[in-house]
Amino acid sequence: MEGDKLFSLKNMAQEIERKFLVIGEFKSLAFEQSHIVQGYISSARGRTVRVRIRDDKGYLTIKGASNASGTSRYEWEKEIPIAEAKELMKLCEPGAIDKTRYLIKYAGHTFEVDEFCGENEGLIVAEIELAAEDEAFEKPAFIGQEVTGDVRYYNSQLMKRPYTTW
Repeated sequence: MEGDKLFSLKNMAQEIERKFLVIGEFKSLAFEQSHIVQGYISSARGRTVRVRIRDDKGYLTIKGASNASGTSRYEWEKEIPIAEAKELMKLCEPGAIDKTRYLIKYAGHTFEVDEFCGENEGLIVAEIELAAEDEAFEKPAFIGQEVTGDVRYYNSQLMKRPYTTW
């Protein structure tokens, strides 16, 4: 039991990220892309439990409440067998997030750009993970308005109130 507790604590980390709307062309800058489908076993604010299928891999993620600015929160993630991820998707709340993720390196950071499909078609968001909330970074030309902390852009909320309904 003690070993399990240590293992769990090692997988928990503080996630610090900022989120921006994307304007202009970005795809030619990507060094990798993947298809993601995700659902939520729980989308309660402050305690989300997410199941994600990214290409041919499965993941289970638990996230805690965001701080006041929306930039920081606890996150625990574990890769799980794809068959288990598909089974867990059956337990998810109605609605799913379907998106293509592009990874773009720029000025020493990696931007994750999500182009949404389905009911969230037309929405393109970029996230950058940082080591500290006040870490400086250079913005590429495709970065638009910052939406960090705007709950409408949380994937768990886009599942409930899709972008095409705004």
